Amino acid sequence: MMEPSASAGLPPPLPAASPDRRLGWRGWVAVAACVLAANAALLHLALRGPAAATVPGPRYQDRFDRARLGPGWFTTGGHWRIVKGELLSPGPKNNPLWLELRLPRDVAIEFDARSETGTGDRAGDIKFEVFGDGRNHASGYVCIFGGWGNQISAIARLDEHGRDRVERSDRKVQIGRTYHMRLERRGRTLRWLVDGAPFLSFDDAAPLEGPGHDRFGFSGWEADVYFDDLRIAPL
Repeated sequence: MMEPSASAGLPPPLPAASPDRRLGWRGWVAVAACVLAANAALLHLALRGPAAATVPGPRYQDRFDRARLGPGWFTTGGHWRIVKGELLSPGPKNNPLWLELRLPRDVAIEFDARSETGTGDRAGDIKFEVFGDGRNHASGYVCIFGGWGNQISAIARLDEHGRDRVERSDRKVQIGRTYHMRLERRGRTLRWLVDGAPFLSFDDAAPLEGPGHDRFGFSGWEADVYFDDLRIAPL
């Protein structure tokens, strides 16, 4: 009597896949869905268009003497708010508060700033951004006073951690002191003054300008910084 086969009662094996077999329409749909899902964020960035410009210019002034920010400002994060007539940057982790105003090509931007955080790597860190895209951190020039634990001040182009920047380390932010900031651009040169004295200057052979590089924003990392009396005027 013959022994029963070990495969008795099991379904027949599937045919080997042919390397020449074409992908059906269901397969292509599945592939397309995977590609779209993987690139959803990039597609959103490409399709959302430029940042809004709801504030008429070229001159602008804001004393923040109201209860709420109201229209004309945009941020992707951070609990930006007005407290007792001042704008508070409560450690927004590089989520700038952008003004929906197209900056003049040559411009002067002035405001007052005061840091109220004075411990460890949260000390100092007064920060703002110019000629950005109105949506993303480090899309233009990033200006930092007392960054990296109140150790370095810098004007950085597109990447605050990159090499395309100028910096100094001989001045610290004094906690509780109000500083008057003025940032100017004439031609290819950015000039930053603090309390009327030259602070840093950045000469850019290829200045960031035009659509995508025409916005101003207050910024910050972990420090609690207060801003007030913003003024913008063409030069």
